Amino acid sequence: MTGSIYWKLIVASLVVTWAIVNLIPLRDTPFEDYITEQVSAHEDAFQELMEQARGKVEAGEQPSVFMAMKRIASEDGIDISRFFPHIPLERSLVNVDRRNDILMAELLRRSQPKLQPGLDLRGGVAFILRAPDPGDDVDPRQREDQLKKAIEIIRSRADGLGVAEPVIRPVGENRIEVQLPGLTTRDNPDAADELSKPALLEFSMVHRDLDPRTTPEDQQPPNYRLLTLERYNEEGEVEEIPYFVHRIPELTGERVTNAFVSMAEMTGGYEVIIEFDSEGGRRFADLTRRISEENRPGSIGQLAIVLDGQLYSAPTVRQEIRGGRATITGRFTQREAEELANVLNNPLDLPLELEEMYEVGPTLAEDSIRQGVNAALYGALLVIAFMIAYYMFAGIVACITLGLNLVIILGVLSSLGATLTLPGIAGIVLTMGIAVDANILVFERIREELKLGKKLSTALTSGYEKALSAIVDANITTLLTAGILIYFGSGPVKGFGVTLAIGVFTSMFGALVITRFFLEVMVNSGFLKKLSMLSVLQDSKIDFLKYRKIAFATSWAIVLMGIGVIVYKGDRIYGIDFAGGDELIIQFDERLSTIDIEQVAAQNNLGEVLPVYQSLIGEDRVTLRLQTEPDRGTEVFAALDEAFPGAGLTVVGENRIGPAVGAEIQRNAFIAIGVALIGILLYVALRFEMGYGVGAVAAVVHDLLMVIGIFVLSGRQLSAPMVAAILMVAGYSINDTIVAFDRMREELGLDPNSSLKDIINKSINKVLPRTIITSVTTLLATSALYIFGGGVINDFSFTFIVGILTGTFSSIFIASPVFFWWHKGDRRHVEERRDVLPNYEWSSSTKAAR
Repeated sequence: MTGSIYWKLIVASLVVTWAIVNLIPLRDTPFEDYITEQVSAHEDAFQELMEQARGKVEAGEQPSVFMAMKRIASEDGIDISRFFPHIPLERSLVNVDRRNDILMAELLRRSQPKLQPGLDLRGGVAFILRAPDPGDDVDPRQREDQLKKAIEIIRSRADGLGVAEPVIRPVGENRIEVQLPGLTTRDNPDAADELSKPALLEFSMVHRDLDPRTTPEDQQPPNYRLLTLERYNEEGEVEEIPYFVHRIPELTGERVTNAFVSMAEMTGGYEVIIEFDSEGGRRFADLTRRISEENRPGSIGQLAIVLDGQLYSAPTVRQEIRGGRATITGRFTQREAEELANVLNNPLDLPLELEEMYEVGPTLAEDSIRQGVNAALYGALLVIAFMIAYYMFAGIVACITLGLNLVIILGVLSSLGATLTLPGIAGIVLTMGIAVDANILVFERIREELKLGKKLSTALTSGYEKALSAIVDANITTLLTAGILIYFGSGPVKGFGVTLAIGVFTSMFGALVITRFFLEVMVNSGFLKKLSMLSVLQDSKIDFLKYRKIAFATSWAIVLMGIGVIVYKGDRIYGIDFAGGDELIIQFDERLSTIDIEQVAAQNNLGEVLPVYQSLIGEDRVTLRLQTEPDRGTEVFAALDEAFPGAGLTVVGENRIGPAVGAEIQRNAFIAIGVALIGILLYVALRFEMGYGVGAVAAVVHDLLMVIGIFVLSGRQLSAPMVAAILMVAGYSINDTIVAFDRMREELGLDPNSSLKDIINKSINKVLPRTIITSVTTLLATSALYIFGGGVINDFSFTFIVGILTGTFSSIFIASPVFFWWHKGDRRHVEERRDVLPNYEWSSSTKAAR
């Protein structure tokens, strides 16, 4: 094998191995079984501890073995780490209780897969956070704004990358509901703590002359409060050092722009670095200068760093500190330092108290989950079968690459702590359909080279070289869109950007590295002497621009019709995720299946209904939470009570719930899409020419409006998963358009005598086989989801079916005519501007290497 083949093998092997490592374990191992398997020392003593823990669980004193072991170890001073010497812990962890907490949390983490099922598949833990009553002097709008801000901050803390998919929504006027997937209160009773901390950071002066330990109580200084700094001595025991700290802070966290974790140079432990804005940096320098100027022998001033009323550190100040930075020190573990930095980056202005905590069951019934998973499986199998039937041996190679791509995607999502929902599974299946596009581009180029009489090895090399510009430009444009969604978006919009970026990288890596490795090995070894493929629409000569006016006018008429319906329906186009609604808490004698509840709602035309079972912590009972569209809760309950008179249904609580996809997420989504369109215009104009950029943006706008319009015309309502589906359409649309434009750019250079109209028609006909095959593979996956999937999967797949058809249509009848009209049908207008096929450095170096 040549050197280039070796490096492809090594890189592919390393990436796939890394992905597999991140996916292990694939399923939960019961904590009791896992921890018993991991014991590597003092096994008899561990078994004795385990028996005590089991006894506490059986007696009802503790909810789980996990919690029982922690309680026993704390009461008896047992160092659990001695049973697991092979698990490294930080040397700074001298306190036994802290070491046990961190070790047990790590063992629990290792017993569970990183890629957890979402709320729809498994349920999770939920809690209600209550804000204090605002009082009569607080403007209701101000309180509403405070709650909205608190929701966005909690979302940032719980789901920084947007891939964990929690549900966070307002309930009533002063409460927030948070649902976190993949957790149970049996092993995570403190799940709400980190999310509800206000993170009120204060920098205050410490009294330099008085020591609380020697100061009589009646002589305590006014305007100072007594705070205690806890630290561990060399024996791991807690020492408490009291300080008098000025009540009025000199500086607060409002001036903090960033907080991050760093290694402490002196101790080797962890510390948190905070950065101020310009005003904060100036005030911090002024504060430290004033403290240091009052220093004298035997009296060195100190600065108290207080977070949520707790004194974290009180460093001495010997000189003015410039540079706009401060350091919070303490005997932090890495996890504690990261959590502290996270809350400092997302401080809450509104104090929140935990009102109640409960576990929620899956939002989907078992039959719906099974139906959705089967639909995804059928879709994947259809894509595989089609690729093998059409491209034969090359199709087998593409499918192997597709499987490895899937492993890499899941591995990356796992490493990011993502949550896998049923729409997420459907999205991955659609990604598989799209991911074969790069392979299809290469295969079709190889076919063209073989038609020219080139031998297989030469056709393989030429095919990759000629497909490279289309693959790279299409994927960079999509990647640019993903980056903008990540930067400007939040919640599911940001999460989609992350997932889209992962898909772009993996599909490029699969086609350019993995598929090429397999084909080069087969061809160079002599195993593969002929590359047979089926063909469709080869050498077609359709005059597409002949129909541009009627096609253009018809499609925009449909778009305008859809916009009209959207305006007419107003807020009625939004589902519960966007509009909020009513929530009923129902007790029952006989448990109803969620499918039966949804069927009753559908039969009585009661709109969207989301039933979820919950079990309150500390109570041995299960209740039904029924979410409905606004002002329809009473109707839904009456219909259920009539349909199931023997179920003993009783309403015990009623709330008004806010949207899970709030105004902030919606606003950020519009901003992200707008900036993405500008980014596409600029990139395509830079890499191609302005006319191409205008055509690409026109096609994307057309496709988004068309998809949303037809979705609303079909009588469906927008939900959270639809955000991802609509954004995915944008990615598909721009990819399809760039492939067509890349061929036009190439043909303009190869054919100097044809008119611009002929060049456009010729280019579209050249890429038509690729366009058809890519559309068919994606439609096969999507159609399986639409036919066999139900509920949200049906809506999700319907959206994408419309998007595939619209995207294919727009690259031919929107983007190309706009490009043609922009240049007034004159190729000289194009040639006067920049229109040169780019020469990528890596393609040149590859030729040189040969």
